[in-house]
Amino acid sequence: MTVEKIYRDHGALLEGHFLLSSGLHSDRYLQSALVLAHPQPAEALGRELAAAVGVKPDLVVSPAMGGLIIGQEVARALGARHYFTERVDAAMTLRRGFSIKPGERVLVVEDVVTTGKSTKEVFAVIRAAGGEVAGACSIVDRTEGRAALGVPYAALWTVSVPAWSPAECPRCRAGEPVVKPGSRKELKNA
Repeated sequence: MTVEKIYRDHGALLEGHFLLSSGLHSDRYLQSALVLAHPQPAEALGRELAAAVGVKPDLVVSPAMGGLIIGQEVARALGARHYFTERVDAAMTLRRGFSIKPGERVLVVEDVVTTGKSTKEVFAVIRAAGGEVAGACSIVDRTEGRAALGVPYAALWTVSVPAWSPAECPRCRAGEPVVKPGSRKELKNA
């Protein structure tokens, strides 16, 4: 079964007018939480990613929220522990007593990479703690293979999903309200 079919079967490929975490707008959104809410596909995708990445890390780190479940499943498949980063005052950080030992090899796991910004922010947290970023992976690569993360990177599904700045967004020009996925709220002046 393809990743695209798994997303479609779980109603996780949404259509509308969405504000992405990058600040860009899109007419499609991949809501990985709808797939990862089911243990069987989450575990299967974690095993596939672990096999695809070709890295044996000491630790897996994922950004909250989207990377939490898939990061845990990849860590399970690799026999590594799993930590996650959170935003505190807009800055990515490790909390909850998590610490990275100097020299530890760390794999960063995401659900979807759109621009690579969050992934690179996690890299900075790992490096600041003395860890070594050994690689990265995601279920979906929305960059069409142009992620340019500077480390070995693997994705299970590379897909083209257009994204625009608000000024260039055709749905904004048409007057459609924008929705921030997860909140399901229309936003004013997004």
